[in-house]
Amino acid sequence: MSVLGVIGGSGIYHLGSMSSRRDIELETPFGSPSGAILKGTVGTTEVLFLARHGAGHVFSPAEVPYRANIHALKQLGATHVLSLSAVGSLREDLPPRSLVAPDQIIDRTSGRSRTFFDDGIVAHVGIADPFCSSFQDELDIAAHSVDHPLRRGGTYVCIDGPQFSTRAESHRFRSWNAAIVGMTAMPEARLAREAELCYATLAMVTDFDVWHESETDVSVEVVMSNLEANSQAATDIIVSLAKRGLAERTCRCGAALDGAIVTSPDSISYEARERVSLLVGDRLGIEPR
Repeated sequence: MSVLGVIGGSGIYHLGSMSSRRDIELETPFGSPSGAILKGTVGTTEVLFLARHGAGHVFSPAEVPYRANIHALKQLGATHVLSLSAVGSLREDLPPRSLVAPDQIIDRTSGRSRTFFDDGIVAHVGIADPFCSSFQDELDIAAHSVDHPLRRGGTYVCIDGPQFSTRAESHRFRSWNAAIVGMTAMPEARLAREAELCYATLAMVTDFDVWHESETDVSVEVVMSNLEANSQAATDIIVSLAKRGLAERTCRCGAALDGAIVTSPDSISYEARERVSLLVGDRLGIEPR
């Protein structure tokens, strides 16, 4: 059975329209997630909601416990993860309040823990296409069914933040033919692939970054005003997606670790095996804990 995990970004700290709701607090081998995970149902779909920045928005983009968040959703049975993300537009044809499902990422972050496989175990996972196209197809259908058209494709430039881009950086990102700029897609997409989850981003355009000469430069006030308008659209899409039900997975996301572990099983310590047992226990001959 497919389970939908939703990671709420800036301005989206809860998800209504869920029945049988309960908060779950848990620990992972990679520490505590950003907060309690809200578990409930929408239609016949089990939904898990996690506020990326924590209750009250206490984690900056670089401080988010990405590994714990993805692992926690996996622990609770998630098969799909929809990431909600506030972004700036780098294109004239993506004005504020546009909704975008990017298909590529340029990672400009540094210093963030970007893999589950370190400290005694190494895996090389393919991430040529960081978003699941099958999941994006379902997201697209759900968005159009509630009259919130979704722009498909485009490259998401992920920066560290928490500051917005300089004008020179913004123009440079545009020269790369990127579509949007945000602060949280990485390492989230990398970790979702390592956890063999179908991952997609619903990017909500809040501003034109700082490249647009005729628009007000990006500010918190501008971002939050447009984000509030986008939040209802995002909720409508999530409810539609869940009520339609997620299709059985036929993509390769669920087999992303096949052949990816390069460390000899005899060289993997007990501690390392325990740490990744949920992710690869069957491949190492141990039961997931």
